[in-house]
Amino acid sequence: MTIATAAATRRWLIPLYIAGVIVFSDMYLTQPILPQLSAEYGIAPATAGLSVSVVVLMIALGSLAVGPLSDRWGRWPVMVGSVLVLSLPTLLCALAPSFGMLLVGRALQGLCIPGLTAVAVAYLGDRLPTAELGRAVGSWIAANVAGGLSGRVVGGLISDSWGWRASFIVFAGLTLAAGFGLWLRLPRDRPVAGGGWGQAYWAMVMHLADRHLRSAYLIAGSLFFGFLGIFTYLPYYLSAPPFTLPSAIVALAYVSYLAGVIVSPWAGVLSARYARSRLITIGLLIAMGGIGLTLFPHLPLIALGLWTLCSGMFIAQGVAPALVNQLAQHAKGAASALYLVAYYLGGTLGGVIPGLGWQIAGWPGVTIICLSALALALVATHRLAMFELHRHHRSAA
Repeated sequence: MTIATAAATRRWLIPLYIAGVIVFSDMYLTQPILPQLSAEYGIAPATAGLSVSVVVLMIALGSLAVGPLSDRWGRWPVMVGSVLVLSLPTLLCALAPSFGMLLVGRALQGLCIPGLTAVAVAYLGDRLPTAELGRAVGSWIAANVAGGLSGRVVGGLISDSWGWRASFIVFAGLTLAAGFGLWLRLPRDRPVAGGGWGQAYWAMVMHLADRHLRSAYLIAGSLFFGFLGIFTYLPYYLSAPPFTLPSAIVALAYVSYLAGVIVSPWAGVLSARYARSRLITIGLLIAMGGIGLTLFPHLPLIALGLWTLCSGMFIAQGVAPALVNQLAQHAKGAASALYLVAYYLGGTLGGVIPGLGWQIAGWPGVTIICLSALALALVATHRLAMFELHRHHRSAA
């Protein structure tokens, strides 16, 4: 790639990464403000958690459609159109007169989000040579992490100063600007020849029949369940006695999400040398230790626990999608799409069920439920480790 070509590539990658940051921010805007929603609408914590879960659920459902849709229409119109349209339900959330209308707006956000998030990597693969793809995808993942952090921290800071509706207004404007940035800068593409909707969904059915892939999907769902459950109900924990922290300080707890920027690339490098199931096991054990630390009612230990949880989470998440690609013998794109569906379905449940634990037993109830989910992921990982060991012995023989 010449210097001029590299510069041209950077010009369209930058608005793509910016759009990724903003879209992932939209996804998490209600997470730091759940106590405010409970107070304004007079709802229980588990009910307020639906404002997170409904987005995650609709992302899971939308991810099933956008892959084949981008093959038929082209990736550019799906990505650009999704981001532009996303600004509308984001603004609708700011104007919601009731919690029910807020949920409608959040559901519509969830339907729009995968138009970018589930298609961007395929678009990069279409546009970039193999030598450039790894770095571009790594930067895209970093943009996703930054977006998750921005939605929680920046959204929380805006809400603390001007109210939670202001954060949706600000991000609606940013989303619209990001959509126009993609419109102006992103190179257009053409529809990809393929077997159509039937072939794509039949491949997904075949993947679900594979017990090893089912174990990988169980890891995905359980992992995000435990992670999202902790961070969804963290504001209730930190805003209640003995801490009684304001929303702006609670929002800063999500800075621990930056651990993903550090450990995800590192885990990917290690996966070339060590069995992926072993790395996932290590990540899960680290994450469980981090959750355990949050049980001690001391802010420094809680902060350490959150950083430890994020480190373990992103070690496992940095390896698991590649494991799915390795396990799938055909239609790897469909296998990856199912991984995303399982991941976000787990997050959907993780946004609600730990809330019942909070209502029954407070923070210990949340942690028990989330630790149980990660323990289930450990069991599934052990099954895959046995499969990898058996395959290694068979190939050696």
